[in-house]
Amino acid sequence: MTSQLFAICFNATRPSGLARFWSGLLGWELADGTDQGTVILPPDAAGFRIRFLPSQEPKTRQNQAHFDLTSATPEDQQQTVARALGLGGKHLDVGQLPEEGHVVLADPDGNEFCVIGAGNNFLADTGSIGALACDGTQQVGYFWSEALGWPLVWDQDEETAIQSPNGGTKITWGGPPVAPKTGPNRLYLELALPADADREAEIARLVALGATRTDVGDSDRALMLDPDGNEFSLRRPR
Repeated sequence: MTSQLFAICFNATRPSGLARFWSGLLGWELADGTDQGTVILPPDAAGFRIRFLPSQEPKTRQNQAHFDLTSATPEDQQQTVARALGLGGKHLDVGQLPEEGHVVLADPDGNEFCVIGAGNNFLADTGSIGALACDGTQQVGYFWSEALGWPLVWDQDEETAIQSPNGGTKITWGGPPVAPKTGPNRLYLELALPADADREAEIARLVALGATRTDVGDSDRALMLDPDGNEFSLRRPR
C-alpha cells in the first residue's frame, strides 16, 4: 500500500501560538500539544492534519509553499481577511496586482498565504484550503502524483497540480523559474503508512520514483528529499 498524506508540517518559532492562529482562522480543532509539536485536526477525518513543530531557525526567505484559502462570496473573503488580521496576521506585499483578486497575508510567524476571491473555478469544491501552492518543477509534480497515487488535474506550460481521488485540497507546482533552495523548508509534507506496512519497501519505491533518502530519522520517521530537494518525512501513525 502506498503512503498517504498525513500532515502538512510547519517549522515554527512558537508552535502553540501558530497553531492557535490557524485553528482560529480555519475553524479546525486544536489538539493537545506534545514534545512532537502541536496539531490541528481537519473537520473531515480523511483529510490531512497541520502540525507545528518547534524550530529556532529564523525565516530568511519566501516559503517554497503556501496555502491558498477559498472564498464563497466577496463578503466571505473580507471576513476571512478580517479574522486573520484579528488573530495576529498582517498584509504582505509580494508584488501582487489589485486586479488579481486575491489578498496576500502572513501569519504571526511570517508564513505567506493567500485568500482567493470568490468564483475561482480551479479551486471550486476543494474546501477551505483550496491549494497548497508550491514553487517547483514539472518533474516534481509528476513525482508526487505517483508517490501519493493522486491524479494530475493540471499539466500545462510546465505547471502541474494533483488532487486526491476523494477531492479536497489540491497541491500545485508553478514550474520555472524555480527559486534556488537555501536551507531547509519551513513547510513540508509528512506521509504515513498503515502500521502493518513495510516501510523499507515504501522507501525503496519512493527512491525508485526519484526521491533521496537522507541519514536523518529514526525507527518511526525517515526524512527524505523529493526530486527538487524539498524535505518530506515518512512515518508510521501512532
